[in-house]
Amino acid sequence: MARSPQGLLMLLLLHYFVVALDYHKANGFSASKDHYQQVTVIEYQEAILACKTPKKTASSRLEWKKLGRGVSLVYYQQALQGDFKDRAEMIDFNIRIKNVTRKDAGKYRCEVSAPSEQGQNLQEDTVTLEVLVAPAVPSCEVPTSVMSGSVVELRCQEKDGNPAPEYTWFKDGTALLGSQKLGKRNSSYTMNTKSGTLQFNMISKMDSGEYYCEARNSVGSRRCPGKRMQVDLVNISGIIAAVVVVTFVISVCGLSICYAQRKGYFSKEASFQKGSPASKATTMSENDFKHTKSFII
Repeated sequence: MARSPQGLLMLLLLHYFVVALDYHKANGFSASKDHYQQVTVIEYQEAILACKTPKKTASSRLEWKKLGRGVSLVYYQQALQGDFKDRAEMIDFNIRIKNVTRKDAGKYRCEVSAPSEQGQNLQEDTVTLEVLVAPAVPSCEVPTSVMSGSVVELRCQEKDGNPAPEYTWFKDGTALLGSQKLGKRNSSYTMNTKSGTLQFNMISKMDSGEYYCEARNSVGSRRCPGKRMQVDLVNISGIIAAVVVVTFVISVCGLSICYAQRKGYFSKEASFQKGSPASKATTMSENDFKHTKSFII
């Protein structure tokens, strides 16, 4: 009786499954599929990492590990290890962590092994611990004095918050309008609530005031101290007057030098140097030398 291609394929798959099962039995080892779960907790609260396995028996062996660049033991040989032994406890196969910190975030794996009829049975569970952190006081950059008509950017940044915070700028205690994506534009500024920048494309006198920034996420909010920004008007008439005065002073100095040269003040000074005592002393010395020479002859 001829078999269809589909029937032959099913027979091959069944044969492969039986061979694989016999292999595990022969080697006395079988493993269950991983279960994945996620636990989210606010920093400094408590969290329970559950290992979803059959009930604990006298022959069961349990290990908890934290995964990452390197694997670190959390629970081994029926004892909590490292920092966890002082602020965690075991409840059956589960770990109850007190006073969770941001350093505890990451992936954890529980491994339960126990003898069975088929040999050594190993079951694993993976738990991802996410720690939510309130923002710290953001760092704000606000210039104290700027000139009207210039481009000015105020910056706000915070690095500790999880999830990443959004930023709002305040002027004189009133929140400035903004958008979560591209920013909200009006006649004077552009604010980006994601990056924390507040940019004035052409700042004016009316933008003077006290500015501060607030960082906020689902856990909490913090703000930086307020800083005063003064916008000064450009004094065009004062600048022109200063240029005129400087030009006048330079012109007077130049005319004075020319006048002195025409009057010969610089040449008289040179002649004065020629008639100085040092010059006379030199002449007298030469005459004395000639007189002495003629006397000897």
